[in-house]
Amino acid sequence: MTLLIASQVLSWLVIIALGIAVVALARQVGVLHERIAPVGALTLGQGPAVGDAAPEMDLTTLNAGPVRIGSKREADNSQLLMFVSPECPICKHLIPVARSFAVQERLSVVFVSDGDIAAQRRMIEKFDLQAIPFAHSPELGMRFGVSKLPYAVLVDREGKVAATGLVNNREHLESLVVSHETGLPSVQAYLQKRNAAARGGSDHHAHNT
Repeated sequence: MTLLIASQVLSWLVIIALGIAVVALARQVGVLHERIAPVGALTLGQGPAVGDAAPEMDLTTLNAGPVRIGSKREADNSQLLMFVSPECPICKHLIPVARSFAVQERLSVVFVSDGDIAAQRRMIEKFDLQAIPFAHSPELGMRFGVSKLPYAVLVDREGKVAATGLVNNREHLESLVVSHETGLPSVQAYLQKRNAAARGGSDHHAHNT
């Protein structure tokens, strides 16, 4: 009987210890989650900067008639330029994501590419982009300083570059809108500002105590 009681007590002690360990681990995961902030669209430091006027161009698309880039837009929405390539696997994954994202955020999306036109037409067919402007324009990519793909540029209704960067997933696309809404050049700048404010608040609290 004494052995049974001792065994039960030992079992409860083990359970309590495991519970404490789980709570401690969950706390550490929370701390790491705060420290490891989501990475937004990576700016390359080329082409027009945020706040600059976007290059004004009239493009002839492969599928949906002419489209104008830059200058003030009559439509009450921003324009999302997605630079992609048929040879880019990530681009193929991101095209449907960008379409869905543009609908959700009420953006006017334009896909831009260069290279083999026949391959671009096959991409239009594969991803059902007949009604979405898809332009063949090496010049536009050069004017925006696009050197890596997939690359996105958000142009506001005033024709100014609102956000820009290398994008690999939906989170990166969302970071462009966050940057635009916060008035900061990139989501990295937003996170730096937030962290600086947090540190400033901690220093002020420590000084008062």
